[in-house]
Amino acid sequence: MNVGNFLSKIKRNFIAQYHNNDFPEGIKKEKFIQVVNQFFIEYDGYKTVIEGLQNTLKIAICGLLIGIVIGTLIAIVRVLPKYKLLPRVLNGICSFYVAFFRGTPMVVQLLLSYYVALPLMGLNVPSVTVALVVFGLNSGAYISEIMRGGIQSVDPGQMEGGRAIGLSFGTTMIKIVIPQAIKNILPTLGNEFITLIKETSVVSFVGALDLYVAFNRIGSNSYEFMVPYLVMALIYIVLVLIISGLVKLMERSLSKSDRGR
Repeated sequence: MNVGNFLSKIKRNFIAQYHNNDFPEGIKKEKFIQVVNQFFIEYDGYKTVIEGLQNTLKIAICGLLIGIVIGTLIAIVRVLPKYKLLPRVLNGICSFYVAFFRGTPMVVQLLLSYYVALPLMGLNVPSVTVALVVFGLNSGAYISEIMRGGIQSVDPGQMEGGRAIGLSFGTTMIKIVIPQAIKNILPTLGNEFITLIKETSVVSFVGALDLYVAFNRIGSNSYEFMVPYLVMALIYIVLVLIISGLVKLMERSLSKSDRGR
């Protein structure tokens, strides 16, 4: 059989199968509604999705908060004067921390934590908790560089003015410099949060239930992956749009407060 006859046979079989339809049944509107109703409502698939969404948000939000705390502390250490031995030692430790978590993929950090570090320590920790901590440590490495750039973007005269009125380095940094730095880095922090939301899909490697795992289970049970994955993509898009909108609102609020002074 030559190539032309082979392609003609495939075309005839396709037309014979779908001669009454413009598109295959799998992408018709009625099929879409049927799958959504059957596997999200009748089979309680929505409960799995809600649990996965809760875990996704919990991991991303807690990871961001942990990252902000760790990142701020590291950024302060990185900008400390290096005249004494202790700041130099702390700077070396922080540099190694940042290099490790920025130089290895998130999934590798999850696997090392869950399957290597915890068994060696004899600990049994829930996979969601492990993911939460790893996301926080990973985010801390990135936010430390973001925060350091924000601190360095503040006019050095702010630090000098604080020291001139008798404030210590730490007090001046916390009360004067860091608040101004946060205003400068707010859009970048919003992007970091969006990145964390999307990267939660890798927590399935350690058995945690997130949005991807929830919709993958629905697809595996129904043998219909197109509709669950479309709904999953829509949820991720809605989450990103909401976060972007909130960041813009915060930026406008801060801009108004600056103009009001």
